Amino acid sequence: MTAVIDSVSIGEPRTVVHDGRDVETGIYKSPVDGPVRVTALGIEGDGQADLSVHGGRDKAVYAYPLKHYASWAAELGVDALEPSQFGENLAVTEIDEDNVRIGDRFRFGTVVAIVAQPRLPCFKLGIRMGDPGFPPRFLQSGRLGIYLRVEAEGETQAGDAFELVEPAPHGITVTMLWRCVFGKDVDRDLARRCLDQMPHLDEGWRRRLQARAAL
Repeated sequence: MTAVIDSVSIGEPRTVVHDGRDVETGIYKSPVDGPVRVTALGIEGDGQADLSVHGGRDKAVYAYPLKHYASWAAELGVDALEPSQFGENLAVTEIDEDNVRIGDRFRFGTVVAIVAQPRLPCFKLGIRMGDPGFPPRFLQSGRLGIYLRVEAEGETQAGDAFELVEPAPHGITVTMLWRCVFGKDVDRDLARRCLDQMPHLDEGWRRRLQARAAL
């Protein structure tokens, strides 16, 4: 089956009160109708509050597997979750971290983008979920979603195919990278393979892999 974009969501940063202090966050997003412009730095009309850890070319667009919504709803004991509950720009059918490789190239609308890295949650996801303990739970689940680096700017909208146009040759999936860095069992060979075959990974992920390779 062909993966499809179920929804496209954007949102500008807003200020919320957390632990008695004002926190600016861009995690609150809402679905939009019609085409949106996607640039190398993200979707027009979307914004990030802290550019030191969010946004940038390696985190231009955040895609989340739609199938995870049912799993999370069941685990959280709710009937349904809100659209863009996890702060994603794209909710996509058919994909997940087990069948998407780091470096896969996808086309959606007139946009071409490459899978850059998994998402690492910060405390602001806990604010969005109303549970400060949710970010470590999210990380442990492995249901992290994927950040995309835009290679060809263009437009996309809900209903567009999310088409794999060039698979990464090394076969290292998003799940494999997550387990390599955060799993209980250390796989030094895989860590070295990731470092050798994925030179485009950002410095944060490379440091984590180097630490695992050295254990």
